[in-house]
Amino acid sequence: MVKSFSYQICVDNFEVVVNQKPIRHVYLRVDSQAGPVKVSAPINFDKELIRRFVVKKRLWIREQQKKYSRQEKDLGYQYVSGEYHYVDGLSVQLIIIGIEGRPFIKLLDPPLLEMHVNLTMSQKQKRNLLGQWYRERLTAQIPKLISKWEPIMRVKVSEWRIRKMKTRWGSCNFQRKRIWLNLELARWPLACLEYVVVHEMTHLIEPTHNQRFWGILDKVMPEWKTIDKRLNQPLQ
Repeated sequence: MVKSFSYQICVDNFEVVVNQKPIRHVYLRVDSQAGPVKVSAPINFDKELIRRFVVKKRLWIREQQKKYSRQEKDLGYQYVSGEYHYVDGLSVQLIIIGIEGRPFIKLLDPPLLEMHVNLTMSQKQKRNLLGQWYRERLTAQIPKLISKWEPIMRVKVSEWRIRKMKTRWGSCNFQRKRIWLNLELARWPLACLEYVVVHEMTHLIEPTHNQRFWGILDKVMPEWKTIDKRLNQPLQ
């Protein structure tokens, strides 16, 4: 009995790596802007069926590649005074202030992002400092959103975590009732964070993106399509 086999095909200008194995459903993954599309499919699927599946998903594939490209743009930051960074969807000017003590970040109103650092700190250290500050903001926001939506959706999140993701805004482990959220969401409006939280909590009811899943999302958050479209556009 054949357990699994892999091969490559080209579909609609996409390089596709196909792995057929003993599974029941088809899974599609995009790991980078320029890398191959990856498909896992049941053993009994023929190539033409897989080809049609990828063609049907081509718009989604392009959206995921755009997300990857957009998130990689952060590499262009120099972390110097005068730069603009995003916080909760707002473009905020960065001001570097030299200190001798422990570095910290303060958000002022009107919006200015003060980064208090030792002036010998490297660009990487400043980037990590801002990343940690973003993480702390999400850590304060996410529990409130989960608490708000658990009684509405009648589900219980057993655990949530934050991590950097290249092509996804979130993910869900259905068996463990755990959700992951992208650190990048700290730069986006709070409505976007809330939508991703609700999206992943919907997976605690229905693990796949089928008709039932979208029906649940339509019911609990009718405006989700507008927010999802916003997440597929550059911050501005």
